[in-house]
Amino acid sequence: MDKQKRFFLTENEIPTRWYNIVADMKNKPLPMLNPKTKKPITLDEMTVIFNRACSEQELNTTDAWIEIPEEVRELYKNYRSTPLVRAYGLEKALDTPAHIYFKNESVSPIGSHKLNSALAQAYYCKKEGVTNITTETGAGQWGTALSYAAKAFGLELAVYMVKVSYHQKPYRRSIMQTFGAQVIASPSMSTRAGKDILTVNPNYQGSLGTAISEAVELATQTPNCKYVLGSVLNHVTLHQTVIGLEAEKQMEMAGEYPDVVIGCFGGGSNFGGISFPFMRHNLLEGKNIEFLAAEPASCPKLTRGIFQYDFGDEAGYTPMMPMFTLGHDFQPAHIHAGGLRYHGAGTIVSQLLKDGLMKGVDIPQLESFKAATLFAQTEGIIPAPESAHAIATAIREANKAKEEGKQKNILFCLSGHGLIDMTAYDQYNAGDLTNYELPDEVIKANVDKLEKLI
Repeated sequence: MDKQKRFFLTENEIPTRWYNIVADMKNKPLPMLNPKTKKPITLDEMTVIFNRACSEQELNTTDAWIEIPEEVRELYKNYRSTPLVRAYGLEKALDTPAHIYFKNESVSPIGSHKLNSALAQAYYCKKEGVTNITTETGAGQWGTALSYAAKAFGLELAVYMVKVSYHQKPYRRSIMQTFGAQVIASPSMSTRAGKDILTVNPNYQGSLGTAISEAVELATQTPNCKYVLGSVLNHVTLHQTVIGLEAEKQMEMAGEYPDVVIGCFGGGSNFGGISFPFMRHNLLEGKNIEFLAAEPASCPKLTRGIFQYDFGDEAGYTPMMPMFTLGHDFQPAHIHAGGLRYHGAGTIVSQLLKDGLMKGVDIPQLESFKAATLFAQTEGIIPAPESAHAIATAIREANKAKEEGKQKNILFCLSGHGLIDMTAYDQYNAGDLTNYELPDEVIKANVDKLEKLI
């Protein structure tokens, strides 16, 4: 086999359309509901929180292909295509017959895949005449991406950063502030949602659900302001499909095709971005690619959650979504993969999981850092703790191929670098990190509170 290691596309080969998998799904996701009426959310109701173009994309179940605006494509050209890389060093270390490829999204200006949707959403807000936007961020990857995008389109941005990450990852906060964003540790005393949470639990270190509540509240109470989300919703995953669409062409350049596609999983945008373009061939052509979503064992909504309508945030400001969930008031462990500490899965992924078209995989924290360290030593890239879950899953699959004596092609998304996560690596190398076991009774107590609409 040709020993070429990296595969790039030319500027003219960068995708001009995003892929909307819902149009090709036999079983469409159940509709989001207005929490007051329990009726399907309307476009006008969506636009109270989100810009209109993204709301239209969110509710679009018929168009498989959505044109990428020229202004967004021009900004994509600053860093796209991202390389597809054959991980020869990792293969050798594992002594596996598997061929391992990774799509390296860590080369974007802010170091992760999040910019793919941040640029699109900031563009649509600017085009609509919005002047201010709000958002949440877990580990800070989304917040840094949106800070960059907001500055590119002249928007003012307020970011509610999960408090534990605000302190764990101070340099992500610094990046956001350098780009001109206001960053608030969540829960905070600046919103009613934050005040209510801190009144009950003054030492609460936050969750993505809490930060979303605060960002939505601020957006709805600020003139000419919209809320912008970094994962979970359909339109966010739509924008991320540029990853998989590029990877398709690059795998063809490598002369191979993936048998298994892997992405880490928080709300679903990264996993969907790498997976959905390939999954369309399973849906439409009968191919048999395996899709694995790698989540933290301490936040196992895909493998141990229930499928039910739930809020996307802790205070109940968002529409109710049909999702695999641990309950919107679930309080996650303080793991370093802050971007994966979310209670629920997006509606598309939830339906695909329900239909058996993909699988969830739980990865303990120590296994993820062991995999990340091996990857760094063999491939020269220190991965984000979130991406480490995908690497650990790829290693499991490569070892399985070795045990079975079979050659298989493994593709995973390296969704971000870990150069601003070195505190976590310091703790791992010192032996100070632990695994978190989530008791069944904790999950049951949370999901039992949900209104049973399904």
